[in-house]
Amino acid sequence: MTRKTAVLGFRIMAVLVCGGVASGCSAQGQAEPSWTAQPDATASTAAPTGTATATASADPAASGDQGSPTPGAGATSAAWKTFSDPGKTVSFDLPEEWIAQSVTPEEGTMAGALKVEVKKPDGTVIASLRTGLPPSAPECAEAARRPYTVISSVPVDLPALAGEGTIAPHVVFRVIQGYRYFGSFGITNIVGGADGQACELRNVVRGPAGKGDYSFGDLPALRAFAPDEKVAPAKAFDTLDQAAKYVDEGAEFANVQRMLMSLEIKN
Repeated sequence: MTRKTAVLGFRIMAVLVCGGVASGCSAQGQAEPSWTAQPDATASTAAPTGTATATASADPAASGDQGSPTPGAGATSAAWKTFSDPGKTVSFDLPEEWIAQSVTPEEGTMAGALKVEVKKPDGTVIASLRTGLPPSAPECAEAARRPYTVISSVPVDLPALAGEGTIAPHVVFRVIQGYRYFGSFGITNIVGGADGQACELRNVVRGPAGKGDYSFGDLPALRAFAPDEKVAPAKAFDTLDQAAKYVDEGAEFANVQRMLMSLEIKN
C-alpha cells in the first residue's frame, strides 16, 4: 500500500485536476501501536520519515485525486477487530473500542444493499459503509463550483467500474473551500472536478456492472456548507494547515485511514 499526502507549505499541495451492534466482529489481536502505509513495488522510493516530496501525475486523465507524497502516518489503536456482514459480502478492520452496527439502508438502494455505521464508544458515527447505491451524476453549475484541495490520496485495491471521469480507487481526504475549509474522508474512484474546482466531492466508488456503487466515509459527498448549516460529520478548519495536521498528526485519521484501506468487497 502507498500513502500519498498532498502538501501546502510543509504539508499540502493543491491538486488542480480534476444486524446488531458489532455483529460479525471477531478479535484480531494486538496490532502495532503505530502504522505507516507502505509504498508499493512500482512506486518511486519514498522520502525518509518526516519529509515529503510531490510528484505530479503524468497521465492527465488520471491526475487530480491521486496525490503524491508519503510521510509517516500517526499512531493507531493497539487492538483491532474485523467486521463482516452475515452474507460475507463485505469486511473491514476497525479499532477494538469502535462499534460496527448494521442499519436499514436508505430508500432507493438496490436489492441486497447494506449500510453499516461505525461508531466511537460515545455513540458518535465516524463513518458509514453503503452498498447498492444507484449510479448518479449530479449537475454542477459554473457559479456553484468551489476550489478544493486533496490533502491525502492513497491507492486501494477495490472492485470498480472504469470509465470517463474515473480513476483507480483511492482512500482520500479532501477539503473544499467555503466560508471555512470543509474536509471529508472516504473512498472514491470519481474525479473531483476540472481545474481544481467542484460543486461536491463524492466519496463514492463506481461498482462493477449490476452491483451498484458503494461508499465508505464520513459523508457520501462533501460540499461547501452555508453558515447556518450543520457541518458534522464533515470537518471544518480555519486554514489548510489545520487540515494537514488533522491528517498527519491525529490518531483519528490514522485509525480511519487504516480502516478504510482494509475494506474488502466480494465481487
